[in-house]
Amino acid sequence: MSVSRQKKVYLPSATRKNQYITIGFPLTDEYLNAYSSLETCYDEFSKLVYQLAEKQELYNVHVVTTDKLPMVRFHSEAYCLSSNEQLRFFYNPAHHEANRLHSTPGFRARKLRIVFLATGDDLRSNAASFHTKIQQFIAELKPLLPVKDVPIKIRDHQHISYDFFAKAKGLKETYGYKLRAVDSRYQRRHCELPENVSTLNYVTINIPVDRRIKKQLLANDTVDFGAVYQTVYDKFIQATQSKQLKRVAMVANGKLPLVRNSKYEQLTSTDEFQMIGFDPHAQSPEPIGHWDSNKLVDVFRFVIVAGKSDETDEGYGRFMNQVEDALRMFTQDFDIDKEHVDVILRFHQHISYKAQ
Repeated sequence: MSVSRQKKVYLPSATRKNQYITIGFPLTDEYLNAYSSLETCYDEFSKLVYQLAEKQELYNVHVVTTDKLPMVRFHSEAYCLSSNEQLRFFYNPAHHEANRLHSTPGFRARKLRIVFLATGDDLRSNAASFHTKIQQFIAELKPLLPVKDVPIKIRDHQHISYDFFAKAKGLKETYGYKLRAVDSRYQRRHCELPENVSTLNYVTINIPVDRRIKKQLLANDTVDFGAVYQTVYDKFIQATQSKQLKRVAMVANGKLPLVRNSKYEQLTSTDEFQMIGFDPHAQSPEPIGHWDSNKLVDVFRFVIVAGKSDETDEGYGRFMNQVEDALRMFTQDFDIDKEHVDVILRFHQHISYKAQ
């Protein structure tokens, strides 16, 4: 492979793109005392948000006062699903717009959060412009709040997702991506970021545990799945280490992996989320494995986190090629129906910082 080709990863033309930005600040007693009731606070805040968002041409905006974590996925239809801990948004950025308040009667949120879903056709090319609009929105919002100098945190989430076995399904056309770092992409497009920006880049991989894999891995009377998970984990570690991928994790306990920078955040898992923490600057972190030997999960979930050494001036194309090579080696030992089963890879790019 030529050097120029190594700088790019070639993904299916049907690759999906998503971007969403959240901003939030604590709902303090001082803030709440400016309103006659909790419901009035939520209603007036949401009306102000929608008014300012319209001025900035932000057309898919949600105010969240339930303390649930937003999760965003592409879908041809727009809908929102709520669990005890998650608020899952499904939508097509090219078509769907919305303004909605997500609240629970009588529930006082720890923080007021706004979720901005990117809209339009070419999200990656317009990501910096979208982020700039959010910065301008915050600049207009802060003077209008009843409490001055509220500490607003900005989190910018971008990801692309695709089926690793797209070619086996007849989808031969590909497109080359350099996958540049978010902060360098924004700098080139004159979107100013502060110096103390936290960044995180990683891949998640979901492999469904369907009938064929169960038949391959399980005996008929299996009740303790620990040995099965250990075997899968060992093969995953072997494949990733052979491609110099050191920050890796496997989750097989029914929880959703939530990746965080352990250098800055305290990690506590919940009923729905398995916290995965890596310091991108650490040279040789231990691989992570979480599973429940007493139950068989529907999906094996894997995480591969990029370190500082994986970031180049050209982007994360080489890192993604390593990920694909490792996954190709890993999956060859499993009976996967490549023509019908989707093995979804999702490359995540996150930045976060405190608004000035």
